Amino acid sequence: MGRYIANRLAQLIPVLFLISVIVFGILHALPGDPAELILQGAEGGAPPERLRELKTQMGLDDPLIVQYLRFAGGALVGDLGESIRFRTSVTGLILDRLWYTVELALAGLLVALLIGVPLGMIAAVRQNSWVDTLAMSVAYVGASMPVFWFGLILILTFSFTFSWFPPAGADGLISLVLPAITLGFVSAGLISRLVRSSMIEVLGEDYIRTSRAKGMSERLVLWRHGFRNALIPVVTMVGLTFGGMLAGAVVTETVFSRPGLGRLVVSAILTKDYPLVQGCVLFLAVLYLSVNLVVDILYAWLDPRIRYAK
Repeated sequence: MGRYIANRLAQLIPVLFLISVIVFGILHALPGDPAELILQGAEGGAPPERLRELKTQMGLDDPLIVQYLRFAGGALVGDLGESIRFRTSVTGLILDRLWYTVELALAGLLVALLIGVPLGMIAAVRQNSWVDTLAMSVAYVGASMPVFWFGLILILTFSFTFSWFPPAGADGLISLVLPAITLGFVSAGLISRLVRSSMIEVLGEDYIRTSRAKGMSERLVLWRHGFRNALIPVVTMVGLTFGGMLAGAVVTETVFSRPGLGRLVVSAILTKDYPLVQGCVLFLAVLYLSVNLVVDILYAWLDPRIRYAK
């Protein structure tokens, strides 16, 4: 198992290198000059000599390869530069907002699992019945519903009509309910469809028929022999879903005005805060890859054949 984890960690190195190069290259290809943005409020415009001095201080006069090495070297030790807008450490800003996004992603994943897994199992056990049709109809609605539209409907219904939950902010767990349902219900549709197809495939295997022939109860057959074996592809989907929630909670955080990483990235883009955008994107990429690494390890734990495949 240790060798398997080491191999997976080694595979992350070139991926992180490519991500850092792409992020650095795209942001430096965009129009705009960070030094000009800093001096934008100066009366009569930024003096050319002051602009050249600031560029030298920021290292913008150096060749791109030197700037990239400086950026990559700082990122390796946790230094992602300084925000133009906030005039403070990008790493500090990210860490201040990180928990709000992780909290939302965890709550959204919990909602997705509580809805998606039972829905998929019921549909598989009652295959081709009206229960199956109803369950999959709910799944299709969830999978095809725009996140921003569903979030606005929830706000209109449960915040303005019934006044049960706050429409925005991050003031305690009660303010997390609507964003979590918004984020989780969409993913629940995908999870339920995968659980259904995986369970149907497993329930058709010979060892399931043998267990039933031996007189084992249906509940024991489903949980001991069916669910665990059907769980392997679901673990991959859950991991990708959680990683996607961490990296893609921008819309939900914007709709509900939550102070997470998603809103921080949007704010940085609108204000052309390039160091902050660069740092946030790289950090989210590392977070997403870390989640995938955990999924790979869980996958190998559930199915030992995977770690011995090579």
